[in-house]
Amino acid sequence: MSISAKTRTDEVHARLRADILGGRFAPGERLKFTPLCQDYDASVGLIREVLSRLAEQGLVLANPQVGFQVKPISVDDLLDLTRTRTDIECLALRRGIERGDTAWRAQLVATHFTLSDTPRRDVSDPTRVAPAWEAAHANFHDALLAGCGSPRLHAIATALRDSACLYRRWQEAIDPYDAARDPAQEHATIFQHAIDGDADSAVAALAAHIELTTTLIVASRTPS
Repeated sequence: MSISAKTRTDEVHARLRADILGGRFAPGERLKFTPLCQDYDASVGLIREVLSRLAEQGLVLANPQVGFQVKPISVDDLLDLTRTRTDIECLALRRGIERGDTAWRAQLVATHFTLSDTPRRDVSDPTRVAPAWEAAHANFHDALLAGCGSPRLHAIATALRDSACLYRRWQEAIDPYDAARDPAQEHATIFQHAIDGDADSAVAALAAHIELTTTLIVASRTPS
């Protein structure tokens, strides 16, 4: 694939991923090639490649009978995802802290500073999370995982985080003003324990952070 073709594929991937996470396509909705090609001004081959990548990231399902569809969501899947994600992300974080790599610590400081300095709410619509905060949030969580020293473990953890994005967006719709939680404090607690080298406390804080989203979703709404 040429550089220009890769750039175009990455662009369409980013747009479609954002539209799925932004709620343009509902969970379980079929993703048909003809309208997607028109909407994203892309060929069938490019759309197929993008959908396959999104399927690998857990946002789309490839079904022989149905074709591609946005991943359906359910309590059972959420609980399974939460348990698995907690196990994997906590393992990656613990390994990063135990390795104590200076480059990892510097990246963690930088990404947390950006996250804490970025307004969470969109100025034009305070009920929505600002795209800049969303990017800063993703970078911070990725930095937490990146110090584990294992590309395979990091990739698995990242894929699970991508799958969890649909559910986190759902939780934000349930509680748009974060009345039931303090994300900034949750992130600050994880960060401080990690920088202090306190693996047990950092892992416990990360697990609580992940599990709180699930608790709020299950308590607030029963998925269909």
